[in-house]
Amino acid sequence: MSFTPKFITSAASEKGFFNDGRPIVAVSGKSNVGKSSVINMLAGNKKLARTSVTPGRTRLINYFDFGNFVLADLPGYGYAKVSKEEKMKWANLMETFFATQKLTLLIALFDSRHLPTADDKDMVNFLYGYRIPFIAAVTKTDKLPKTKIKPMMMEISAELKLGVGDIIPTSAETGKGKAEIFSAIERALVN
Repeated sequence: MSFTPKFITSAASEKGFFNDGRPIVAVSGKSNVGKSSVINMLAGNKKLARTSVTPGRTRLINYFDFGNFVLADLPGYGYAKVSKEEKMKWANLMETFFATQKLTLLIALFDSRHLPTADDKDMVNFLYGYRIPFIAAVTKTDKLPKTKIKPMMMEISAELKLGVGDIIPTSAETGKGKAEIFSAIERALVN
C-alpha cells in the first residue's frame, strides 16, 4: 500500500459520524476479538488503532483514512466491564450507525480460539437481515496449533452457517489474511 492510513476522527453520536463521500468499510466483533490489531495489520502500522488487553476499550466509532475508502472501527459487543447504561449507549450508537451509514463492506471478526457466541450469531443474522455486505474473518490464528486451525474453522463456519471458504483466517502477528481482506475490499469497492 503506497498510501499511509491515518486517524480521522471519533464519533460518540450521529452528529459526529464521518462521511466525505468515499466508501465506508467497517470492522466489527465482540470485545477483545482483535479489531484494533486487524486494523493495524491492514494499515501496516502497529500504533494506528489503540490496542488493549482490557475488553470494551473502544467506546466510540473511530474513523481512519485508507485513501480510496474510510475504515470505521466499531465498538465491541458482548462482554465488557461497563455499566448497563454504557452498553445501551453503545447499542443505540450502533443501531443509528447501521441505519444512517451506507456501508460498502463490513469485516466481521470472530476469535479463532472460541466458538461463536450468541452475540456473534446475532450480528451475522443482523447483517443478513439488513442486507449489509460482509466478509467473515477469524483472528488470532497464530495462537492455535497449526493442526487445530482447520478443524476450528470448520466448527466456526458451521456455527455461523457460513462456508469454510467464506471465512478468512488472520493473524495480526504474522500478517496472515491481510491480502485476502484487501482483495475482498477491492471487490466491494468496484461493485
